[in-house]
Amino acid sequence: MEKKISNKAAFLAGIIKENPVFVALLGCCPTLATTKSVEAALGMGLLVILVLIGSNVLISLLRNIIPQEVKIPCYIVIIATFVTIIKMLTQAFIPALYDSLGVFISLIVVNCIILGRAEAFASKNGPKASFFDAVGTGIGFTMALCIIAFIREFIGTGALTFGYYFPLPTPLKWQIFPESLAISLFVQSAGGFLVLGCVLAFIAWRHNVGEDKKLAAEKARIEELKAKKAAEVAAKKAAEEEAKKQEEAKAQAEAPKEEAKAEEKPLEPAKEVA
Repeated sequence: MEKKISNKAAFLAGIIKENPVFVALLGCCPTLATTKSVEAALGMGLLVILVLIGSNVLISLLRNIIPQEVKIPCYIVIIATFVTIIKMLTQAFIPALYDSLGVFISLIVVNCIILGRAEAFASKNGPKASFFDAVGTGIGFTMALCIIAFIREFIGTGALTFGYYFPLPTPLKWQIFPESLAISLFVQSAGGFLVLGCVLAFIAWRHNVGEDKKLAAEKARIEELKAKKAAEVAAKKAAEEEAKKQEEAKAQAEAPKEEAKAEEKPLEPAKEVA
């Protein structure tokens, strides 16, 4: 049975709430290997988006045809087909990006993000929702790559470059601080692990702060409800005591009248004994 989900929810989930890198920790191999520069990270992200869109939509269209027993091999064949097409187009039209990414373009076939979205979403939803899921997940993956690449390139080289892989007339380079002050460790393999760990630690800290605020707000709401309930109970008790006092005062006020009536009542004459 297909799960109902809106296109907006399918699109937004992969960007933040279910970000493949920062939340699910999938695709860490290209995340660490292709984030030495923002341009290379952007190129990898765009290729993954194209493969995601193609495989998600096609798998969604064939979800009722592919037998359950061989669905994973079929998914891999579909993904490999799109990766091969994207690889050939990249080699033909963006050779510098192809040379930079190298074997990691072919490794998109075994990227857990692609197969994971095919199994978890595309095989259970229609092609339109699968398209938006692919775009959202691809944007989330690209955003994560670019954030890590920006930190690594900025600290590791002191500059930001663009146009060395994509065919621009003139490559752009912004030297933000002298290269002699750059820490080259960040553009090496160890730098990738270090930056990824720091970003994940920051996200976890922000999440914990948010959870603490929610817990504090919930605790304050519960305390407010308790205080309100206690005030209602106290007011009810005070009203009952006030009513009791009024009844006692009324009884005390009526007691002399009853005594006066009793005194004014004439005594009955004694009956004669025969």
